[in-house]
Amino acid sequence: MLDEHGLTAALKEGNEQAFSLLFNAYYKDMVLFGGKFLPQQDACEDIVQSIFLKLWHERATLVIDTSLKSWLLRAVRNACLDEIRHRNIVLEHESYVLSSLRPDDLADTENVILYSDLQRHLQRALERMPEASREAFELNRFEGLKYREIAVRLNVSERTVEERIGRAIGFLRKYLREFLAAAGWIILLCGLW
Repeated sequence: MLDEHGLTAALKEGNEQAFSLLFNAYYKDMVLFGGKFLPQQDACEDIVQSIFLKLWHERATLVIDTSLKSWLLRAVRNACLDEIRHRNIVLEHESYVLSSLRPDDLADTENVILYSDLQRHLQRALERMPEASREAFELNRFEGLKYREIAVRLNVSERTVEERIGRAIGFLRKYLREFLAAAGWIILLCGLW
């Protein structure tokens, strides 16, 4: 049985072995718990690692009024909710940028640069995307074909087309996340928002 109280006291004194034991004991549970909020395991792992990093850096001044495991799980929940809020903001910016930046609507230099950068990032993302997902995505978004038409053309089921396009959109969101977040700030700074 894990002596959480003793390990927490040793952790506060800078004992690396105590930290390692706590990490090994709670890491998997925390990642699984994060999965209740975020479906991407890599995002949950990043959050949990950040929480343990914070635990280590702030160990001497950390006030834990419950059990350490409860504190860790609450930290995971809060970090996951923060990530969800952040993603929603990014998606709002993404929607705005993608819907409002069209070549014929661009009048000033900043918009032209943003649109050009977005096109370049999008093209790079499409080149890195798995071929099956890219092909289904391009047929749908660039050629305007419906899922049924794509399924006939590619000789696959409509469900397969739906999954491929879903994976493509997920890939694009992940790949373009940083660019779109930065573009949102540039738009705000330029007074274009």
